[in-house]
Amino acid sequence: MWTKQKRKSIKGRLIVPVLATAFLSYFGFHAYNGAYGIYSKEQLLAQTVSLNKQLTDLTEQRESLERQVLQLRDGSIDKDILDEQARRALNLSHADEVTIIVDRGKKTN
Repeated sequence: MWTKQKRKSIKGRLIVPVLATAFLSYFGFHAYNGAYGIYSKEQLLAQTVSLNKQLTDLTEQRESLERQVLQLRDGSIDKDILDEQARRALNLSHADEVTIIVDRGKKTN
């Protein structure tokens, strides 16, 4: 009696390992580089540090401005000094005032 022997194809034996490698490669790549991956987490942590520093700076600036406002409300500041500081900060002057412009950027010999 004749029997036909079947050899298993090399293709059949490689399908499962190739598919497993492809899936692991895909998910491994996206676990590192994806939107919620390890690399994105490092970027978010760096951004968090930067934003916390910016928050600290802005909080200090706000507190400084609040102290200046409290000094203005106190009534202890002279109105002439307040007028002078406001005009200097806003770069304004009255129509009857003489303005002398000094160029401080150029060095004279």
